[in-house]
Amino acid sequence: MHIVRYRRHADPRPRVAVVNDGILSTLPVAGMFELLQHRKEDIERICAAATPDGLLSEVRPLAPVDGAMEVWASGVTYLRSRDARVEESALKSVYELVYDAERPELFFKSPAWRVVVDGEPVGIRSDSVLNVPEPELALVVNRFEEIVGYVVCNDMSSRSVEGENPLYLPQAKTYAGACALSSGIRPAWEVDPSDLAIRLTVAREGALIWDGTTSTSQIRRPFTELTAYLFHSENHPHGVVLSTGTGLVPELDFRLHAGDLITVTIQEVGELRNQVVVGKDHFGFLTPP
Repeated sequence: MHIVRYRRHADPRPRVAVVNDGILSTLPVAGMFELLQHRKEDIERICAAATPDGLLSEVRPLAPVDGAMEVWASGVTYLRSRDARVEESALKSVYELVYDAERPELFFKSPAWRVVVDGEPVGIRSDSVLNVPEPELALVVNRFEEIVGYVVCNDMSSRSVEGENPLYLPQAKTYAGACALSSGIRPAWEVDPSDLAIRLTVAREGALIWDGTTSTSQIRRPFTELTAYLFHSENHPHGVVLSTGTGLVPELDFRLHAGDLITVTIQEVGELRNQVVVGKDHFGFLTPP
């Protein structure tokens, strides 16, 4: 089962549904933000009670975030991520310290309206020479700080911008096309996230140019620790998505190019495929008149 947002081709109103084997069962909520105002046990009950009323193939999937939902992200939660940040940065000790620190690195990634979904483009900054995808398992968390599901996240990153100075992190992480999520939320009551295989591939002109795998078992911090810090001094009344960091970072000589196809696959959760474009002009579809 997956929980999705979608829009019928003849109806502009977004809806929320569960999907089983390509069959849609619409839920009686105004949006994902309303669903995430319920307790986890109530969300499970609502999903179980839904009745089939259409086919996934007949609708357009939307990003699984809406309302006042936000996407946040975690940094340096895998050893590979720490090493990559040390390699690229002029201030190496910053990343070595945060990997072992009590407090994790958390940063704002995107409001709901900026998120792209499977099949839509992802962006790289025109003023950055070193750009990479970062494949991550993301937590879908309700207003009560309960993890209710999981999605695939591509936390696009401008390595040359962040490497120049860690204070440039917001510019390296938050820009047009920088946050992609898979369309379906895999419910937390259906999957054990402790050892899920994560694979990243990048193809250029049909040829595979990068291929790597890792596992969520390699993450240093418990997911509940990350959510506890996220909720410690802030409320998320419409729920929130928290990406958990990456264990796959290409080498420093790797460069994304326009037209590259990025595929992130997480076992039992889903797949996310996006083509790379350069600059903000490609993302006007996110803010229609």
